[in-house]
Amino acid sequence: NLDHEVSLDREVQLERGFLIWGFKKDPTDFEWSFWNEWAWQSLLWSLIGHAVLSRLADYFLPRFRLAVITVYGFLSAGWLLEVRGLTVLMLHLSISLVVAQLRIPILSWFCSLLLLSALNVTALQDLQRGWYTSEDQYYLLLFSTAVCSLRCISFSLELCWHPLQAGGPNHCSHLEEKRLKTLIFQFYKLTAYCFYHPLFYNGPIVTYRDFSEQIERPVCKVSVVYVLSGILRVCVWWCIAKFMIHFMYMHAIQSNETYLEMLPPWALGGLALALVQFFYIKYLVLFGAVSLLVRLDGLEPPKLPRCVSIVYSFTGMWRHFDVGLYKWLIRYIYVPLGGSHHGVFRKLVSTALAFGFVCFWHGYHDYLQYWAVLNWVGVLVENVLALLFSARPLHHVIVRCLSPRMQRHGLALISALSTAFLILSNLFFLGGIHVGRIFWKRVFVEGWSSVAVPVVAFLYCFAQVGIEWDMR
Repeated sequence: NLDHEVSLDREVQLERGFLIWGFKKDPTDFEWSFWNEWAWQSLLWSLIGHAVLSRLADYFLPRFRLAVITVYGFLSAGWLLEVRGLTVLMLHLSISLVVAQLRIPILSWFCSLLLLSALNVTALQDLQRGWYTSEDQYYLLLFSTAVCSLRCISFSLELCWHPLQAGGPNHCSHLEEKRLKTLIFQFYKLTAYCFYHPLFYNGPIVTYRDFSEQIERPVCKVSVVYVLSGILRVCVWWCIAKFMIHFMYMHAIQSNETYLEMLPPWALGGLALALVQFFYIKYLVLFGAVSLLVRLDGLEPPKLPRCVSIVYSFTGMWRHFDVGLYKWLIRYIYVPLGGSHHGVFRKLVSTALAFGFVCFWHGYHDYLQYWAVLNWVGVLVENVLALLFSARPLHHVIVRCLSPRMQRHGLALISALSTAFLILSNLFFLGGIHVGRIFWKRVFVEGWSSVAVPVVAFLYCFAQVGIEWDMR
């Protein structure tokens, strides 16, 4: 009600919203406020420019379309990040390419981790902040460099596994000339990959192998109806997100420990649901807009995030929310380290290092460590249970004693318990340690006798919907 709005306004300084509604908006979700402001300020218009230029280049200069959109992406990045920011990015690209020439994957990994760790060096952060008149420009450079680092790792490892050679007949008379030509060709490919404008600032992540295979395709012919329907969907998602920050104030509430302690258990559960749903809708907007442009360029973008209400396991969350990042982790960390084909120990190590890298890439803060450990344990427990129930003696007993319907009920019940801890881990990620601990205390410790059964029943219904979705 309005009394609570006034109280929250004093705590977090709510901003003026849509005047016709008379409600203020909650600005405390940094990521949404940050990208929303940059979109209206410049990114939306530069993305439209990319789409127009790509179409014109495909029509008038089809052989040079990649070069044209690469130059456009490079200039657009320079326009926002300025010369010094662009120099930082080019330094990352150059170092990664030089180290990759040695064709030693572990050395490329070591170099990439060093470059990533430099993003968290306080002296360098202060130096880069001094380059800009606003904090937002520094964060734009930080996010761009972090995403660029994933592309540099992808390119470097692909280069180690499958060396790139300059295209066309080899007329080089000297070995040094051939090496120089190959190096220039590789640098061009790396620059085109890293500065591809729709994916440059925030993803989604596309591996170099997929990018290189698809970017040379002719631009696909897409109907006006398809484009307009895609724009309409993004606008609807954006309006839903706007509605939530104007009427629900879930981020302002989560930042206030007093409110979290005061809320009854059911209201606390509703807050958790609102937080994860907003996170889902936010990435539908962020990934949906650029995915439309990527598809217009003839590339196949990663699938959009699956609705969190039908995700009923830790494994499913990783597979279906950020699909691009999941494929990246599988290709460059999980499989090279052994994955599921070289014994239990190798699987434990490869899974742990995948989660550890994601934690490190996000900044390695303490709340991220909690989140990464919870996810690692959750995935391991789910895999152990899957192995246990698929083992011949127990599986035989289950098939003989339980009908398919009862087996599904059992799966949904186990999934409900898994989903409860999945939500808890996401609250650590979205709200920090204080939010995760309060939810743990209020719901899992103090509320186990009064809240546990209704919560499990509620999540059981969610799991049934998710199982049905997977069986389509």
